[in-house]
Amino acid sequence: MNLRTTRTRLGAAAVAALAAGALAVGASPASASASSGYVSGAGTYTDDFGDEGLLSTSSHNSSNATCLWQIILLAEGANESDGTDFDMSDIDGHFGPNTQHATKRLQVSWGLADSFSDADGKVGPNTFGYADSKLRYLGGSTASGGNLHVRYQGAKYYFDVYRTDGKYRIYHNGAWHTTSYTSNTCD
Repeated sequence: MNLRTTRTRLGAAAVAALAAGALAVGASPASASASSGYVSGAGTYTDDFGDEGLLSTSSHNSSNATCLWQIILLAEGANESDGTDFDMSDIDGHFGPNTQHATKRLQVSWGLADSFSDADGKVGPNTFGYADSKLRYLGGSTASGGNLHVRYQGAKYYFDVYRTDGKYRIYHNGAWHTTSYTSNTCD
């Protein structure tokens, strides 16, 4: 093999390795999660919730992210453990047995579980991701760092949320709350 052939092959191998690396980096999905500290998103809003962190009785169980989920339960008219619909007095940012029960009921209602006993009562990628399909654009920009106004359209009620600098904000008890995974200002 002469020097020219070796250089050509080495050059082709280097280009192929760089292209594979670029494809691997470019193909990775945009990901938000609890590690960002907030329910967050960028670009289109219809995929912001599905890649969020887990909410449950043991994960982020006292947080404004849980408060957002409880407002979704209210908007959907999910049944709580006493058989009544989830109501404003149930929204406290604490993911306890009542929120878990209502979540299981909603998972069955949405077709994410076949029965109440099959539902896990956790808000993970499938459950939170289904909520993405209920968001409606009202105004603003989907550009990163922009201000976006969307509406969550539940089965019984709707509520508006804002995404500012990538972080979602909810209105509860007369104040706006950033949907933090690490603090609870909803109670």
